[in-house]
Amino acid sequence: MSTTTAPSEATTILVVEDEPDLRDLVVHHLQTAGLTVISCGTGAEGLALARVHRPHLVLLDLMLPDIQGVEVCRRLRADPVTASASIIMLTARTSEGDRVLGFESGADDYVQKPFSTRELVLRVRAVLRRRDKTTEPSAEPLLTAGGITIDEARHQVHVAGEEIKMTALEFRLLTTLLTRRGRVQTRQMLLEDVWGLSPELQTRTVDTHVKRLRERLGPAGDFIETVRGVGYCFRTGDLG
Repeated sequence: MSTTTAPSEATTILVVEDEPDLRDLVVHHLQTAGLTVISCGTGAEGLALARVHRPHLVLLDLMLPDIQGVEVCRRLRADPVTASASIIMLTARTSEGDRVLGFESGADDYVQKPFSTRELVLRVRAVLRRRDKTTEPSAEPLLTAGGITIDEARHQVHVAGEEIKMTALEFRLLTTLLTRRGRVQTRQMLLEDVWGLSPELQTRTVDTHVKRLRERLGPAGDFIETVRGVGYCFRTGDLG
């Protein structure tokens, strides 16, 4: 059974967690922190609520009774209505392989159970800050290359003057590649620097996210070159 506060213009969080006691505890602390919270206990409910309320962030349990959290995450990312929501996965699983699955499905962050509610609220606020788009001009210099402009302070990306919506993880990946333009970034370097994962992992996570990033950037995505057998490089100069 879902519990919901009235929707508002405030920041909205969707909690998808099948353990009622834990769900209620998380909802209480998020509400105390001044956030509007919607909650439910199944993946199907979560997908439906996400389409209606368009939350800024989804706290998503990995183990759900109907649809696994990884699949819910994939569907949220595939739906244009919910694709830009930040997603934090919650799980009792401890292996790095499970973290990889979460990231490959489109999660922005990962919190392991058991967790302190204070830590969780801080992680939520950190992710929300990264996606906050203030109306004040940025005091920090903009990153520009290949028709792409990144405003790190406001967490905005523009391509040819048009704003491109991105997840927090996609934003980190693009910023990393662009700030190191002209230098090849191995998959191992990107795994460690962007995802915080072991560079020894054998995974397609980096390739999957680069593909999504190119699609979001449109023609400007061609500036991200594949260095066969090594990794990726944001090229300098114009496209030929």
